[in-house]
Amino acid sequence: MTAKTPAPVTLVGTHVRLEPLAPAHTADLFQAVGGDEEVFRWLGWYAPETEAQMADIVAGYLGTEGCVALAVVELASGQAVGVTCLFDANPAQEWVEIGGTFYGRRVWRSAVNSEAKRLLLDHAFGELGMGRVMWKTDHLNERSQAAIRRLGAQYEGTFRRARRRKDGSWRDSVYFSMLADEWPAARQRLVSRG
Repeated sequence: MTAKTPAPVTLVGTHVRLEPLAPAHTADLFQAVGGDEEVFRWLGWYAPETEAQMADIVAGYLGTEGCVALAVVELASGQAVGVTCLFDANPAQEWVEIGGTFYGRRVWRSAVNSEAKRLLLDHAFGELGMGRVMWKTDHLNERSQAAIRRLGAQYEGTFRRARRRKDGSWRDSVYFSMLADEWPAARQRLVSRG
C-alpha cells in the first residue's frame, strides 16, 4: 500500500474536533492564547497582543507549504483552543510529522492534547497509511518532550544547532518517532488513561 499525502480533514473525538484551520478561528484562538508568551515561548511567533496579530499567525500556518493546519475545537465549549499540524509528509517513505502545536493554557494537561494526538495518529497510521510519525521540539522545551513521551513516542536523538529561534539564538532539536507497529499498544495506553 502506498501512503497518501495529508489533506484537510475533520476528525471528531469525545472531547475535541480537529477541523481545517481557517481565518474564522482567529477570535477563539486569540481568546485562548492572546498575550500568553509562555504558550508561544518555543514557537516561531511572539504571543499575539491583538486579534490582528493572531490573524497573522493563522495566515502563517495557512501559508506554510506542506502544512495541513487543524484547529483544535473543544467540544464542551465549541471554541477553538489550539492548533496542531501534519506536515513534511513523504508518502513514498511513509512518514509524516506532527507539530506546530499550541494550546491555550486552560487546557494544558487535560484530555485535549491526548485526544487530538490520538485522532491524528489514528488518521496518519490508518487512513493515510503512514509507517512512521515524527515529532521534534526544542531541547529546552521539557514540557513538550514529556507530552510526546506520554504518547508512547521513542526518543531518536538530538540534532545540534538545528534551527534558529525567533530571538536569534540556536536551538538543538530533539527528535521522537512512533512506528505503525508500535501504535496499537500506545493507542491502548492512551485510551485507558482517558
